[in-house]
Amino acid sequence: MPEVNTRWDIFCTVVDNYGDIGVTWRLARQLVAEHSLAVRLWVDDLRAFERICPDIDVNAAQQSQQGVEVRLWPSEWAQTDAADVVIAAFACQLPSDYMDAMAAREKPPLWMNLDYLSAEDWVIGCHGLPSVKYKSVQKIFFFPGFQPGTGGLLRERGLLEQRQQFQLDPEAQRQFLQGLGIDRAPEAQLISLFAYENAGLASWLDVLAVDATPAHLLVPEGRILGDVARWLGVETLTVGAIHVRQSLNVQVLPFVRQDQYDHLLWCCDFNAVRGEDSFVRAQWAGRPMLWHIYQQDEDIHLDKLDAFLALYTKGLSPAAAEAMNGLWRAWSAGQPIGDHWLASRKHWPELQENAEKWCLEQGLQADLAAALVQFYLNWI
Repeated sequence: MPEVNTRWDIFCTVVDNYGDIGVTWRLARQLVAEHSLAVRLWVDDLRAFERICPDIDVNAAQQSQQGVEVRLWPSEWAQTDAADVVIAAFACQLPSDYMDAMAAREKPPLWMNLDYLSAEDWVIGCHGLPSVKYKSVQKIFFFPGFQPGTGGLLRERGLLEQRQQFQLDPEAQRQFLQGLGIDRAPEAQLISLFAYENAGLASWLDVLAVDATPAHLLVPEGRILGDVARWLGVETLTVGAIHVRQSLNVQVLPFVRQDQYDHLLWCCDFNAVRGEDSFVRAQWAGRPMLWHIYQQDEDIHLDKLDAFLALYTKGLSPAAAEAMNGLWRAWSAGQPIGDHWLASRKHWPELQENAEKWCLEQGLQADLAAALVQFYLNWI
């Protein structure tokens, strides 16, 4: 791909804790590191940003982080020149003064709405189509996705090779886990849990506690901690806390930076994740997983869930696909999942093989950052 000497602006409003900033921060870094672009990332909540990038100065209106110019998106917008490429992440509304600056350019910028990730069929037909127009500036729909004809998924260069090498190195895994204060319980299945509040959690923990195979559950700080605490019968859970209930070890982890979270997913035998950023990263881990999709009005999120499941379980046997469908749907509906977990465990080798196969198949597509750059090259 030829070098693109352009300035890019990415706008992000932090709506759902860390998913929005997680995606845009990964994208901004990759555009700088792999495509040598000048990128400004405009964020309206630096404290949420700080959780995934502790180096952030939450009091600085302008700073450089890993080659990205990070700007606080102020409530009172100051005069700023528009970039050559403007990305409004997840349909956020750009400042009106900035839109005027886009329209004032001699050559209007490429203005793209980077939309939410979905496996639904209609995404392919809408990807790359024009949206609204502001004066002389046309906005374009840009959809990430799992199939050809979409924008693909965020994936840094060499990521899958790094992951495979790490998973083949038990000592590297041991040292990484030790750095987070994790001493893996003997012979235990390692499970990560990052989810929204979920009434179905207790049934899963009940089953894990009496399973013949020990489980070591790693729970990063987050919204699910309250449900874990209730099941344990304690008032609160703090970072570093370890509770043992029969064959289940529960350990609370600190909220870690993005590269550490990747390695945590790579270490685990099973990953329960939420939202969009961690959902994609769990797929790159090549391990069986469970997705807690963000709930939307009128249950339209369930259409997205079913569309992904149809793709993800396509290569499974009917019995294994039924088990996975039951597990995922019950989890996202907040229903008990203990029996679904037991049903899935009967197909464990098949689920492991499918997770790795799915990961490698997705890795054959162009990554999202490269797809955005190529779209710009085609546009000019």
